[in-house]
Amino acid sequence: MPRERIVPFIVAVALFMENMDSTVIATALPAIAADIGTSPIELKLAITSYLLALAIFIPMSGWMADRFGARTIFRSAIVVFVVGSILCAISGALWHFVLARFLQGMGGAMMSPVGRLVLVRSVDKSRLVDAMALVTLPALIGPLLGPPLGGFITTFASWHWIFIINVPIGVIGFALVTAFVDNVKSDVPEPFDTAGMALVALGIGGLAFGATVSTVEFVPTWVAATLLGLGAVATAAYVVYSRRVANPVMDLTLFALPTFRAGVAGGFLFRMGAGALPFLMPLMLQIGFHMTPFESGLVTFATAIGAMVMKTLVPRILRRFGFRATMTVNALLAAVTIGAPALFTPATPVWIMIAVLLVGGLFRSLQFTSVNTIAFAEVEPRRMSRATSLTSVSQQLSVSAGVTVGALALETAMALRGDAALSAATFPPAFMTIALLSASATLLFALMPKDAGAEMAQRK
Repeated sequence: MPRERIVPFIVAVALFMENMDSTVIATALPAIAADIGTSPIELKLAITSYLLALAIFIPMSGWMADRFGARTIFRSAIVVFVVGSILCAISGALWHFVLARFLQGMGGAMMSPVGRLVLVRSVDKSRLVDAMALVTLPALIGPLLGPPLGGFITTFASWHWIFIINVPIGVIGFALVTAFVDNVKSDVPEPFDTAGMALVALGIGGLAFGATVSTVEFVPTWVAATLLGLGAVATAAYVVYSRRVANPVMDLTLFALPTFRAGVAGGFLFRMGAGALPFLMPLMLQIGFHMTPFESGLVTFATAIGAMVMKTLVPRILRRFGFRATMTVNALLAAVTIGAPALFTPATPVWIMIAVLLVGGLFRSLQFTSVNTIAFAEVEPRRMSRATSLTSVSQQLSVSAGVTVGALALETAMALRGDAALSAATFPPAFMTIALLSASATLLFALMPKDAGAEMAQRK
């Protein structure tokens, strides 16, 4: 098998583990909340703490891969992720669970970005679209199996077991990386930007975690305000600082590239809406429509089927229509499917729900692959490490922000209706909110050059 196929499949093992983990926990949220004595909305802390760890530690992943070797960091990341999974399985309180998810995020922060870095350094640009589609196709098995498997385990056994699934997958991934991935290093690694990393961690951590805990009852308002203020100051300081150093940990000058700006900034807005959907759907189906976790999982896994079908069609669509036209129109179509569950009621036939989620999976898959690929269209090889780190940070922050916005929309709807608990009527405003967020990305995609990514799409 040629290297262009071996490397994507190995990277896919890491993505499989991460993707299955995130979809499994989404299905099990109500059961976990009931078992550890908290509300499903407050469990957003567990989701955002994982994403927050990703965003904080991803910026150093490219440098660590250059300094210590891609294979060394990749294997270490898998070990940390598996240990975090085991700690999740034995958690008995909210703060235990949140800390274990944070440890998982530390492993994930090194796993996916370093895997993507291995990919972009191993595959020619003209074949990168095919490689991206190939690497995400096996990884989609995770989301495909996650909802029904997580629902089945939660309904008929215990939610604790859903995290143990990562152990054998991690062992397989560790063995594959050891056998087939070269320990590629940079001949002259750039010095690590310690001061910049500290500012990035304070900025991202303060803003993301401050926004998340701002509506949590057991966190005082002044604590949330302090975190937000600290995050804002650190972020502004980093913007000024990054212009004065030669090798910043996050290279903001990449945003001068039109395709990178569209892929990262536009992708951020789109993922905010799309990232909140896996958080809201299981809650609505289980709490609003009174489905079991298993029934909920059987409905939501239709999204992964649609995504898997689309992955094989992405290269042909991009060759036919180009990146700009595809991403501009498809963002609107995908946003419609994100907002469509607002029309669902307990009386809606299950087959209609499955059909809507299936079509939505098609559109979102096309958008994700396009956004992930176009960001690298104009990036020079020497800046690939920084580009992969910055795109990965943006992706994780966007999903975290989307979950926060979705939870805030639920809490606002509850307050306006005077409800003490979630009900089916609480969810429509939240779905409409995240749909509008995703649709707003269309403006940034439309501003790309007409021939953006022509080489990647293999268009003349």
